[in-house]
Amino acid sequence: MAADADLASWLRLTLTPGVGPRTARLLLQAFGSPDAVVTASAAALERVVPRAIATAIATASHEDAIAATRSWAEQPGNHVVTLADESYPPALLEIPDPPVVLFAKGRRELLRSAAVAVVGSRNATPQGTDTARAFAHALSDAGLTVVSGLALGIDAAAHEGGLAGRSSTIAVTGTGLDIVYPARNRALAHRIAEHGLLISEFALGTGAIAHNFPRRNRLISGLARGVLVVEAAVRSGSLTTARLAVDQGREVFAIPGSIHSPLSRGCHALIKQGAKLVESAQDVLEELRLAEPVREAPQARAAVDPLLEQLGHDPCDLDTLATRSGLGVDVLTARLLELELEGMVASLPGGRYQRLG
Repeated sequence: MAADADLASWLRLTLTPGVGPRTARLLLQAFGSPDAVVTASAAALERVVPRAIATAIATASHEDAIAATRSWAEQPGNHVVTLADESYPPALLEIPDPPVVLFAKGRRELLRSAAVAVVGSRNATPQGTDTARAFAHALSDAGLTVVSGLALGIDAAAHEGGLAGRSSTIAVTGTGLDIVYPARNRALAHRIAEHGLLISEFALGTGAIAHNFPRRNRLISGLARGVLVVEAAVRSGSLTTARLAVDQGREVFAIPGSIHSPLSRGCHALIKQGAKLVESAQDVLEELRLAEPVREAPQARAAVDPLLEQLGHDPCDLDTLATRSGLGVDVLTARLLELELEGMVASLPGGRYQRLG
């Protein structure tokens, strides 16, 4: 972390309204250091940036925010990482607009680790979350830190899988690190802070502002060698992350699904556009030219329940399943409940059911 005086200058620069990553870098190139920027006259600053931004830099102090950030950074596990720090992630230096300051909570060394992003729908199917968790676990065991966005659904499952493996996980948040969003992921965020890493480019106290989440997606893809999309609708933030990955020169992978599922259409669109179709974590490792094979636990062959075979792997409604199985609705409902309690079947909205595993 930068020394106190330097840190104050970095924070003054980045806390000024209108100064984003590109503007900050222009100023640093022109003046040489953040201290030189924040002590320059408004007239000198106007040669590089518009008058309103120059005036804001020259007059704003942000003392309260700087003091609060210093106090936060003194707590164990909390870090403020600037563009000049040795611990700044080298992968982000390759993207067009790296943040000038990163706030980090947890294992800072993960910023320099080889990583893969795993993203997808917030409204994921049970099969989708199982798949994301399994892929993330295998990729983490194979030496890749799993990066995602701490959202519900696929993101949360990816973090869980990364934590279960040996290489852990990085969560890139769209809020300040003193806020957990969504609140339902609070326990997961605490686990990540203890065993993985939370990062944000947003200052402490920044709440859940809608336009900040697409902005953070460039960091999810930027930190990774490739982005794996597990489930996504055609209009999805995950597809934005995939497009950013292409622009950044990263690989894009997609897991195909049922032609009947809206959450497969985004993945299928990516595959049509050139994303790599993958069916296993080993496919991802081979594309990234990582030689270590994924070691999967051996599974004993077991007889499959006939009802599961009739259910198939696509979501299915009760009437269709009754026709396939020849069972009455009462018998079928009772049997599906048994399978659900055994973790073999999930009930979905609209009276549909889906086989798990």
